Amino acid sequence: MSHSGAGLRSRRRAGATGARLATALGLCGCLCGPAVAQDGTWPQFRGPGANPVSDHPGLPATWSTTDNVEWVAEIPGLGWSSPVVWGDKVFLTSTTSEKPLKQPSLGVDFSNDYVAELTKQGKTEEEVEALVTARDMEMPDEVTLAYHLHCLDLETGRILWQRNFHNGPPPVGRHRKNSYTSETPVTDGRAVYVYVAFLGLYAFDFEGRPLWETPLAPHQVYLDFGSGASPALHGDQLIILNDNEEDSFVAAFDTRDGKRRWRTARKGLGTEQIRSAWSTPFVWPNERRTEIVTSGPGWAISYDLEGRELWRMSRMGLQAIPSPFAGDGLVYLTGGSAREENKPIVAIKPGGSGDITPPEESDRGEFVAWYNQKAGGTYLPTPVLYDGGLYVLSDKGVFSRLDPKTGEQTYKQRIHRRARNFTASPWAYNGMIFCLNEEGDTFVIKAGEEFELLGTNSLEEFSMATPAISRGRLLIRTKSKLYSLRAPADPEAATTPAAAGAGR
Repeated sequence: MSHSGAGLRSRRRAGATGARLATALGLCGCLCGPAVAQDGTWPQFRGPGANPVSDHPGLPATWSTTDNVEWVAEIPGLGWSSPVVWGDKVFLTSTTSEKPLKQPSLGVDFSNDYVAELTKQGKTEEEVEALVTARDMEMPDEVTLAYHLHCLDLETGRILWQRNFHNGPPPVGRHRKNSYTSETPVTDGRAVYVYVAFLGLYAFDFEGRPLWETPLAPHQVYLDFGSGASPALHGDQLIILNDNEEDSFVAAFDTRDGKRRWRTARKGLGTEQIRSAWSTPFVWPNERRTEIVTSGPGWAISYDLEGRELWRMSRMGLQAIPSPFAGDGLVYLTGGSAREENKPIVAIKPGGSGDITPPEESDRGEFVAWYNQKAGGTYLPTPVLYDGGLYVLSDKGVFSRLDPKTGEQTYKQRIHRRARNFTASPWAYNGMIFCLNEEGDTFVIKAGEEFELLGTNSLEEFSMATPAISRGRLLIRTKSKLYSLRAPADPEAATTPAAAGAGR
């Protein structure tokens, strides 16, 4: 496959731009019960168990660019990987370029609105595609990049080391909303593993010494939107999921030397229009076995630790971005854009085999605890399981609570008129759910069976990465910075979040 922009563009399906040019980006993943961060370890996307919750009493309820800020570090370049933490070290990635990179846009309708505007002006489909590509896409022949892994001190925010692990044009294009390093690294305490889809896998020790690298082949992504699925770890296996337009697969690599241990093709996913996805795989140790649960276009599929398919389920959303996660003996999946009629939330029991899809019009199955289409699955953020509730956040700012055992909806509520454009996953601690939008505002909601908005905190900069939690610190990445936020040492000095609507 050609690395050139022309080569990538030539592989687009005719007529694919139009109204279908939605920014389908999930930037955007193990235990049977919801894991809780206790010892400072936050080794992967969405933390231990891929469910971002904590029970540390010192975590902050309020913050701003100055209040409850322990430290703030400038992060060079552009990247939407989340921070990961092991011991006293924080890791995250970015790319830099001598030429200015196209900057991110708010919401998922940015390109669609431009398409509508150009169409109204009487532009032809070819003219529309050219103009949208010029404004909103960045192709491999346009930029030369330096890819970086950063290591920071958790206590001070000081950058301990930076490693430039690759230089050259990107292997595939991206939408300006995405980045070239949207995949979150993972760590096992021995090494940190960096995955850049279509480019390669890289391992470094904690002093920044390179251990190995494994090149990966590029493949066409739906409308050149770029990549975003993070890797997962299980023992000495580094697991990646790569759903693209040409050759989708799930694979495992040995953490000791980077050699591939197995690779399984993913067949029968998606439609002629879209086969790509951006969902992180989830390793699910349950009462029956350990599974690798994945979400793909139209299907959820589980594999054993050798890559053999265990079960699959259809009736899922076509655009798979949120990641699977587990709790209370069930694994939860969702996905689907606002334009899709079918975008359910599903809870699956252990032990399934073959096709476990429940019959049409049914909300149960032998291995399907419940299937809720009416509640509406999420397009970008992954839900969070916390204190007996499954909390679901839409990219448009609609927030709902479900009973995780039955799927019954407790409430569904628009957070606030200013609450819009959500990509990061919500997280929870100390009786509160936190929802960070792309404008840098975090809306704080009381956990429980009744909706109550407690207030909002603002960092005043574009934000899409899901935060990390470690040792009483909340680590939030914005477009140019990494914040370490902590509650005051004196509990009486703590405040409640600012009233919604204050500030910007």
